[in-house]
Amino acid sequence: MKKQKQSLALLRNDGFQTLLASLLCILGGLLVGYLVLLAIEPSGAGGAIKAVMQNFLRYPNHKLQMKYLGQTLVLAAPLLMCALSVLFAYKVGMFNIGAAGQYVAGACACLYAALKWNLPWYLCLLFAMVAGALLGAISGLLKTACNVNVVISGIMLNWIALYMTNLILLQVKNPTSPYTKLIRGTNPGALLPSFGLEKLFNGEQSVTIAIPLAVIMAVVVWVILNKTKFGYELKATGLNYNAAKYCGMRENRNIILTMMIAGALAGMGAALLYLTGIEEWETTISSVPAMGFNGIAVAFLGGLSPIGSILSAFFIQHITSGGGNVDLQFYCAQISSLISSLIIFLCAFVGFFKFYMQEKLRKHDEKVAAAAQTATNEEGGNE
Repeated sequence: MKKQKQSLALLRNDGFQTLLASLLCILGGLLVGYLVLLAIEPSGAGGAIKAVMQNFLRYPNHKLQMKYLGQTLVLAAPLLMCALSVLFAYKVGMFNIGAAGQYVAGACACLYAALKWNLPWYLCLLFAMVAGALLGAISGLLKTACNVNVVISGIMLNWIALYMTNLILLQVKNPTSPYTKLIRGTNPGALLPSFGLEKLFNGEQSVTIAIPLAVIMAVVVWVILNKTKFGYELKATGLNYNAAKYCGMRENRNIILTMMIAGALAGMGAALLYLTGIEEWETTISSVPAMGFNGIAVAFLGGLSPIGSILSAFFIQHITSGGGNVDLQFYCAQISSLISSLIIFLCAFVGFFKFYMQEKLRKHDEKVAAAAQTATNEEGGNE
């Protein structure tokens, strides 16, 4: 009986529910992915799933493992920032699908500042955050002034930001390719410093302070949301707009500030990627980068918790990078994206699984209460 009570107490813990729901989503995604692989080519299905899950661990050499682990962490940092952008807005009752556009705006600002104006990395980082914040502010203003849903404005601004970025970055494009110039060769001072971190990852040059910066920002967001008056007001505005207004909170200001902060986080995410030099912007790209949209899955997989998002960002990037190791002898190059997408898609059901567990626990409590009441009535009748 004591063990049963302990188990039920553990199941009622919100953090444990989130963890369990996330694991169920991951296992479900792997299962569906495996079934798809079986349908295409049964002989290579097991090896493909193994390659996805192993990622950098597939290399027998420890130095190579550390090198590719470093690359995974570098790509996980901007993913975490986009997740923080989504969850910060969500805590205030807004679905920031515009994080993708804010990420694009940040990429535009930091690359233009680095390649056109030859500014140092910290100013490029600041420009990226300001650009993302301005785009977020537009959504916030449209919401408060014209009651335009942030999802509608966010989707429209995503495409506006993409094509404006392509147009602006044509001025710093490599003459022989559609990509922007290499920061390392044009303005090395714009690259984020590593402070020796690359030595831990076999000299991988893209490993910089972007990784610890992203983790620090996750902690800062957690503190703001859970330990400050400002965070309490933001969450109160999201839970009940009219009640917050009645209590004297500046609800419109809170909405605009929330979207600005969310935009700054997404813009910073872009800077933490492009200022590492790991990749360049393609000026002919015709679709919004998936980083901002994947941040939605990361946020929900992490239970809309800044700390949980750290782990979920690493996992999502781990399987995404691992998907590139699938044997192309059996499957086309796009199969790795399919497997990653299935897992990411099922990550959106974390909330559903938590609700299901809570309903089961509620029904169990009702049965226990009913049984206790029946026993009490019987004792009273016997007396």
